[in-house]
Amino acid sequence: MAVKQVLDDVVTQFNAKVVCDDSLRKELAGIKKRVQIDLGPEQYYFILDDCKVEGICVGSVANPDITIISDDETVRKLHCKEMKIMKAWALKKIRVKGSLEDIMRLRKFF
Repeated sequence: MAVKQVLDDVVTQFNAKVVCDDSLRKELAGIKKRVQIDLGPEQYYFILDDCKVEGICVGSVANPDITIISDDETVRKLHCKEMKIMKAWALKKIRVKGSLEDIMRLRKFF
C-alpha cells in the first residue's frame, strides 16, 4: 500500500473516531493545527481544524505546529499494527517536534 493511501486511511479513521467520541470532540473543539509529515524524499501535511482533518496534502505547509519525521516503512508498520508508536519512538524510527500538549493530541491518530 502506498504511504499516501496509508495516511488517507489514518485520516478517515481519525475523523470517524471524532464523530463517535464526545470527549475527543470536546478536546479538539476550536483547535487548529498544521502538521508536517517528513518522510525524507516524500513530504505531506494536513490541517486539523475544529475536530476535522480534510485530507492529506502533498508538499510542505508553512510554519507547522507539529512536525513528524519518519520513513514510509515505519508509517506502514504503525498503520498495520506491526509496530506500536512508543516502540517506534524508542527505536528513533519516528521523531516529533512540537509542544508537549500538541504531541499528546497527536497520539490519538495512532
